[in-house]
Amino acid sequence: MTALDTEVAQSVGDIRESYLAQVGRRRLYSGLALLIFVVLMVSGFNIADERNAGGFWEGLHQIGDYPGEVLTEAWQKRADLPGLISEFFPALVETVNIAAVSTIIGAVGGLILSLLGTRGLAKWPRLIPLFRRVSDILRAVPEIVIALVLIFILGGGPVPAMIAIALHTAGALAKMFSEVAENADLKPVQGLASTGATWTQRMMLGVLPQVAPNYVSYTLLRFEINIRASAILGFVGAGGLGYELRNAMAWGPGRFDEAAAIFILLFSTIVFFDQVSSRYRNRLTEGQAQ
Repeated sequence: MTALDTEVAQSVGDIRESYLAQVGRRRLYSGLALLIFVVLMVSGFNIADERNAGGFWEGLHQIGDYPGEVLTEAWQKRADLPGLISEFFPALVETVNIAAVSTIIGAVGGLILSLLGTRGLAKWPRLIPLFRRVSDILRAVPEIVIALVLIFILGGGPVPAMIAIALHTAGALAKMFSEVAENADLKPVQGLASTGATWTQRMMLGVLPQVAPNYVSYTLLRFEINIRASAILGFVGAGGLGYELRNAMAWGPGRFDEAAAIFILLFSTIVFFDQVSSRYRNRLTEGQAQ
């Protein structure tokens, strides 16, 4: 074996030892991080259980009692379910309308924030951090918090729910839209700029045709989420199907059949729109790939 071969073999050995040492350190750090996470989870659970009078384990065996009562009463009054479903159908329409309007408004707001906060596309590059922080704030605040504040100001009804969901949707879609827009080809934008096109014309003609399939796909996905959000906000007095469900559950036994009918309506609606939007999103994705 020549001196060169010996030197190469020694170099390979050093590299292997260095690699194994790095792998060992990474495994050690991963193990420590996992241990810290478990400790924090256990301690956090114990603190929460103590603040809840320590009744979690004692009441765990009763977790199925309430759903069992609802299902039992609904089965006993199953003949009334079709009539109850038709009775609560207008509330379902209101819930879907809240989700649809808030999704449209939020998508428009998210589109504007994304284009103004994307490098290479922004009309005012120095204000990019400002528009990004605005979208972060809108996305960070939960819909229910915004709805509670608006209900205190405007009173109960679908309008506070619509505004709350629209604001949160604008922040969420602005983030996703911006990531898509950053990957857009800037050559059409530069070509339009050379002809004297305005910023709006450059965005409409040079950027949106490239990103439209992804934008529509994300908007449809957000519409599914907003249907659930609008139903949840009904529990705080924002109207719709959630408001009727809260009333039915608050009365307890005797109106559990109404709660079951509302659950059936809500579940069927979510499944229906999930299937429809999934089909259209798949078509848009396939069409873009082709």
